[in-house]
Amino acid sequence: MERIWLMAGAVAGFTAVAAGAIIAHAWAPVRPDPAAMESARNALLMHVLHAPALLAVAWLAGRGSTRLVTLAGVAFAGGLVAFCGGVYLQAGWGFRVPNLAPLGGLTLMAGWLLLGLAGLLSGRAKPARRK
Repeated sequence: MERIWLMAGAVAGFTAVAAGAIIAHAWAPVRPDPAAMESARNALLMHVLHAPALLAVAWLAGRGSTRLVTLAGVAFAGGLVAFCGGVYLQAGWGFRVPNLAPLGGLTLMAGWLLLGLAGLLSGRAKPARRK
């Protein structure tokens, strides 16, 4: 799973840089709506901030993945697609998918909770085995 999450983090980072370029150079000159551009920039910020979260999932998966780490990765990846994708669609092209961005935002929050829970539970001492 480590390689999958590493690739997911790298793809998220790459697409964040690409989205930043599109927002700055393709949309800004043709999108006169400042609210739409602000929404796109907010989505870009979430995009940039969550790419390293996937890299953290890759690192934790390499140390002995738990189901919670995997669920955190799924939540981060799915949340990025849903939240950022939903906002980009609406801000850039005026195409609105109802509840996609809010669902994605909740999924990103769940990813952070799952990652934190995985960290808390990974430090638990294992009971000694009886002979």
